[in-house]
Amino acid sequence: MSYRLFIANKNYSSWSMRPWVLLRALDIPFEEVLTPFEGTGKQRAFTRFSPTAKVPCLHDGERVVWESLAILDDIAEEHPSAWPDDRAARAWARSASSEMHAGFTALRDECSMNCALTIDLGAPSDGLSKDIERLDALWTEGLERFGGPWLAGNTLTIVDAMFAPVAVRVRGYGIVLGEESAAYAERLLAHPAVSAWIEQGIAEPWIDEPHETDCIRGRRVIEDRRR
Repeated sequence: MSYRLFIANKNYSSWSMRPWVLLRALDIPFEEVLTPFEGTGKQRAFTRFSPTAKVPCLHDGERVVWESLAILDDIAEEHPSAWPDDRAARAWARSASSEMHAGFTALRDECSMNCALTIDLGAPSDGLSKDIERLDALWTEGLERFGGPWLAGNTLTIVDAMFAPVAVRVRGYGIVLGEESAAYAERLLAHPAVSAWIEQGIAEPWIDEPHETDCIRGRRVIEDRRR
């Protein structure tokens, strides 16, 4: 087996972050292939490795797997520890991962990921407020039900990788959560795989203006750690 994980800018690409974090956290060997965003909204270079011209995309020999959650689940076929051992925890983790993949639309749309920026969010919209409330409830449920320190028990698994970019948003936009959820976000940010992604994202030489504009949206930038 020889994984090749195709990703885009670590500073912006939340979907790329998920499988990268899982592979690093589980010490699974892989080759990283980073292709920067082109700044046009149409990523022509991505068509060379991805059937959807989107990232991430995983190549394993002749096999090609796209979409973050599908990639994570494919990794779990060879590395079962990617999901929790306990069946109840595994079912919850799969449900929460699917909810993240398909839901939290306002959070994703209004708080685009940027590892380098701290932004004054201001008053959240109704949709974003609802997403934050649901996020807090979901994280608290997992931590209390399965005992922590990770969402589905004592080991970082796919569900934590799915929410790693959310932790970046929580810190970057100053999103207020309950005590348990806020502490979990800090633990996730401090995990070596997550902190490595963030540090490498901040150090990148590329600035993609559409992503920068989407993050800021006229808000006040409190800190830019690239400067």
